[in-house]
Amino acid sequence: MSTSRASTVGSKWVKTKVLLRNKELRKFVPETRIYTQANLHSMINRYKMVYIKPMNGSFGQGVIRVEKRDKYVFQSGEVVKTFQTFLDLFASLNKSKLNRTYLVQQGIHLLTHQNRIFDTRIMVQKSPKKTWEATGWIGRVAHPHKIVTNFHNSGKPLPLGLLLNPYLKNKKKEAYIQSLRLLGYQIAKHYQRYYPGFKEIGVDIGIDKALKPWVLEVNTAPDPFIFNQLADKKMFFKVLRYTRANGRFLPIKRK
Repeated sequence: MSTSRASTVGSKWVKTKVLLRNKELRKFVPETRIYTQANLHSMINRYKMVYIKPMNGSFGQGVIRVEKRDKYVFQSGEVVKTFQTFLDLFASLNKSKLNRTYLVQQGIHLLTHQNRIFDTRIMVQKSPKKTWEATGWIGRVAHPHKIVTNFHNSGKPLPLGLLLNPYLKNKKKEAYIQSLRLLGYQIAKHYQRYYPGFKEIGVDIGIDKALKPWVLEVNTAPDPFIFNQLADKKMFFKVLRYTRANGRFLPIKRK
């Protein structure tokens, strides 16, 4: 892969391959392959649950979850379909998915809040002093009938500490959140080796039942306004200040 000075990268496949180049970060990346019949068959047999994602896309649009139980099941949006055979599943998937290249990713059984899965967004930004800093962390809870947590796809942003309360307490929780912030920081530092133009990234991290973090996606043009959904605005004000210092979402000057 050639080094680029572009400040955004749309392809999830390219961004995944960048992460896999780092032996320390690689262990946090779910297995991901190009969507083909053979790759889907292999991975659904191995993991029993996979996610199929458009290689280019945002807001969780076009994401499909596939599970192998006694039958094959897939869910897209709020629509759930069941199939007796893998070939029937594959044929229906090809009709349901968007007309673009897809990836198939190892499914992670995420922690839940009130029986709804959640993940976390870690915001990492260049500070006005040009050093990387993890400035924001927030939980994203999926809609009760959906499989994605994105705010723009009916997900609900909530304080990460609140969501982790049933799983970790006090200093252990604080240390765990700090470890997620450090992971985001390490990813930003690694990405900068390949894309020096980056000034901000949003790292979407899923946490499994053993509390292992998994990097689900790296966003290279992250939305700062999700942090405005928190009642405490301190984090949002800092994120937005850094975003504007980095040349994005500048206030409109009135004449």
